[in-house]
Amino acid sequence: MSFKKRNYIIAQVSSKGEKSLNAGHPWIYDAEVMSLDGTPADGDIVDVVNGRGRFIGSGFYNSNSKIRIRIISRNANDRFDSAFFERRIRYAWQYRKTVMGDDLDCCRIIFGEADTFPGLTVDKFHDILVTQTLSLGIELRKDIIFPLLVKVLAEDGINIRGIFERNDVRIRELEGMTQGKGFYPLENLPAPDETTVIITENGIKYTVDFENGQKTGFFLDQKYNRKALAKIAKGRKVLDCFTHTGSFALNAAAGGAEHVCAVDISEDAVEMAKANARLNGLDDRMSFVCENVFDLLSRMTGKEGYDLIILDPPAFTKSKATVESAIRGYKEINLRAMKLLPQGGYLATCSCSHFMTEELFEKMLRSAALDAHVNLRRIEYRQQAPDHPVLYNVPETEYLKFYLFQVVGK
Repeated sequence: MSFKKRNYIIAQVSSKGEKSLNAGHPWIYDAEVMSLDGTPADGDIVDVVNGRGRFIGSGFYNSNSKIRIRIISRNANDRFDSAFFERRIRYAWQYRKTVMGDDLDCCRIIFGEADTFPGLTVDKFHDILVTQTLSLGIELRKDIIFPLLVKVLAEDGINIRGIFERNDVRIRELEGMTQGKGFYPLENLPAPDETTVIITENGIKYTVDFENGQKTGFFLDQKYNRKALAKIAKGRKVLDCFTHTGSFALNAAAGGAEHVCAVDISEDAVEMAKANARLNGLDDRMSFVCENVFDLLSRMTGKEGYDLIILDPPAFTKSKATVESAIRGYKEINLRAMKLLPQGGYLATCSCSHFMTEELFEKMLRSAALDAHVNLRRIEYRQQAPDHPVLYNVPETEYLKFYLFQVVGK
């Protein structure tokens, strides 16, 4: 091998793996590892070389995972010590300060591979950090990474009270890790007594249940899409489907909507949405329904008078195998919403699945509009907020699609 060996085991990869790495993708799959010059422990860092022995990166190795190596560096001079991870955290935080400005009370600080922290999510909710660790390499180094997060933020006057781990996801088991959740022990900082915190986003306050809420407790990726929606809500009667904790509904109400009805199948979500409405003094112009959205839309006639409908469902597909079924689900709710809206009404519709591509989603929308006998005038197409950056050549980082339409030609 032409690559000068360091203190790391060398993994030689196939031409397919090399091509993927050179194109910018950070994953090497099990079938792409052709040989190892030793036996790395799971979670160890290995150097990756091509068939000619040329260095092309270093990454976390895990024999339990189909993603056998997750690249963390393409620099042969890097040493993976505390200083390395501190630099990476500073890069990530500086980026958020640049793209989010002063809107940092709640934001995503680390977005996995897009910030070269494979499998790590870190969300900031006021003075609480919520993490989710999906790679063993990060898990074994969190005692280095987590205190550094607190240190870097403290330099900007942000005093973190606690770090809560949301590792209650099955995918961890595919990496040979166990599930669980709870506060990470920080030196000189006792764990907070409560697992809720109040955040402010777009001037609206929310109570976030970071222990039991979906994902890390709140969906930060729609931040600026909610703001775009609020601009067209003034004076309108709004139906917010799949409201979760009320974020789109509250932005519509704060934007001057005449009335907002927020719907979710979860009683807990509806109760949290109600509480958030009271917290912001918006409950006098809002109502709440706990019902399956598919059932609700099926029995509505259009006489209810809604002229703005919001569809922000959970991901209907999390794999290629279920895409066709997801398309049918998306089409059903969009078709029904289009039929309910009057001439000149507005539709906000979303998909948060990476597998439901922009092309597939737009094809579904055109089909739904055709069957509903309406024309759609597109106002905006948006994606996730910039604290969830899309890394080119890593399609897994591009997942959220948000459309604003006006119904015309009905």
